Amino acid sequence: MSALIASVAPADRRVTPDEARGVIARACPTADYRGRRVLLIIPDATRTAPVGMMFKLLHDQLGGVTAAFDILVALGTHQPMSEAAICQRLEISVEERRGRYAKVGFHNHAWDNPAALRRVGVIAAEEIHALTGGLFAMDVPVEVNQLVFEYDQVIIVGPVFPHEVVGFSGGNKYLFPGVAGPQILNFFHWLGAVVTNPMIIGNQWTPVRKVVDRAGALVAVPKLCFCLVVEGTDLAALYAGTPETAWAAASELSRQLHITYKDHPFHTILSCAPPMYDELWTGGKCMYKLEPVLADGGELIIYAPHISEISVTHGRTIREVGYHCRDYFLKQWDRFKHYPWGVLAHSTHVRGIGAFENGVETCRAQVTLATGIPEDVCRRINLGYRDPRSIRPADFAGREDEGVLLVPKAGEMLYHLKRPPKWAGGA
Repeated sequence: MSALIASVAPADRRVTPDEARGVIARACPTADYRGRRVLLIIPDATRTAPVGMMFKLLHDQLGGVTAAFDILVALGTHQPMSEAAICQRLEISVEERRGRYAKVGFHNHAWDNPAALRRVGVIAAEEIHALTGGLFAMDVPVEVNQLVFEYDQVIIVGPVFPHEVVGFSGGNKYLFPGVAGPQILNFFHWLGAVVTNPMIIGNQWTPVRKVVDRAGALVAVPKLCFCLVVEGTDLAALYAGTPETAWAAASELSRQLHITYKDHPFHTILSCAPPMYDELWTGGKCMYKLEPVLADGGELIIYAPHISEISVTHGRTIREVGYHCRDYFLKQWDRFKHYPWGVLAHSTHVRGIGAFENGVETCRAQVTLATGIPEDVCRRINLGYRDPRSIRPADFAGREDEGVLLVPKAGEMLYHLKRPPKWAGGA
């Protein structure tokens, strides 16, 4: 991999807009972009990052000389964003959208529209076998949003956090699954589920990352990536380079900043979902990031009174299969292999580690919803239920010595034990 083009990562303070502007100027010399068409790929609203600042700085740098400077939202399988919602993501007003940014095209990724996708190749079974350490051996078709081929330059902007499927988000993940087709998307999500969330999350060089980077190599367009490392709402570091090099640097810093270590597991965790998670499909991150510190037999409560949907896109399928541990599906594969593998992966990530023997499922811990999803639905999908009105988050605060943990904004920070338990490979 080539070296980073530019970066700033001050140890004692946060990155200023002027410093970010300097990184952009070094990575994107104005003269190199004159008359070119640029597509900016950004995350949707389920990621915390100063995307608006980056958009405006990049537009200042390039918008006046490019033939096109447009936006593609890397939705994966999330719901499309309205124009107003994209404006909010970019931190611009509707008036600015009509004025200064009137020429900027807004596009949502359409993962389930074959006409919006282009096949760029197939990762052959032999290579999949090597990339996955022998877990799979199958041809995997790779499709990506065809818009990326209508531009001279793709610029990816997005944060890097610990991630349950790939290890750390960012880099080529904004292509796969960000703007990918369903086959590669479903494959590597299930690959991550087979390895399991605790074995994936917070690890950089996972089998899934290898598949994602291999798929990224098939997208033969010039790619520049800005990887953001965020602490709170502030920008702690900014790296510019290829999707691989920028991600490698950013994930190393994310590993240092975004993992909280605890001395002991907790029998009760109240994991509070922020408003940016508006359905369980994304709110499940409140389990993923905390499973490593959830005690055997304990209970993790996803507290999200604002969530009333399982998933607009996948809700019907989830209601059919429910939430189960990995082995529930693997040991009944003929029954479940025809469902979308990405949905099965989500199911296992939310339900956590468990076993399935002699037709009986035994999960390591209980996952309970304290949301707007009705009790009968929670029971039907194999999750616990608590009335959110019965919960006062303050009652869970300051009780870590008792084995009770309150996480006021869950979903991005990863929690680990200083000494991994036996079920996670510890001594």
